[in-house]
Amino acid sequence: MHYHQKTYLPDMNTIGNVIWLIFGGIIVAIEYLISSLLLMITIIGIPFGLQTLKMASLALWPFGRDAVVVDRGTGCLSTIMNVLWIFLGGIWISLTHVFFALILAITIIGIPFARQHIKLAAVGLTPFGREIRSL
Repeated sequence: MHYHQKTYLPDMNTIGNVIWLIFGGIIVAIEYLISSLLLMITIIGIPFGLQTLKMASLALWPFGRDAVVVDRGTGCLSTIMNVLWIFLGGIWISLTHVFFALILAITIIGIPFARQHIKLAAVGLTPFGREIRSL
């Protein structure tokens, strides 16, 4: 009797995420973490800090996950918080994503990573009203 042994091949998302860390993911995640901690120092900034912590986890490990817009019936609260966030840190984080995307788009191997940075630039600019989901 011959048994077939199942060989373990790493998931492509895992490989992409490990390479992602090298190509700017760790830097952007640290930016989100610093922003989150600075925002949570004040009582008013806690909702901002909690949402940006979620974005830090997405920026750290983006392949196989996405931030989708959800309607929770909060009215214009998400819009107001996104406008405030743009001035509190969103513009800088988005510009960092765009910077890395432009550098990575030059090479053929870097194109998937550039696409992730562009996706995350939009999320970094307006994170409120989004939920992180696995694909």
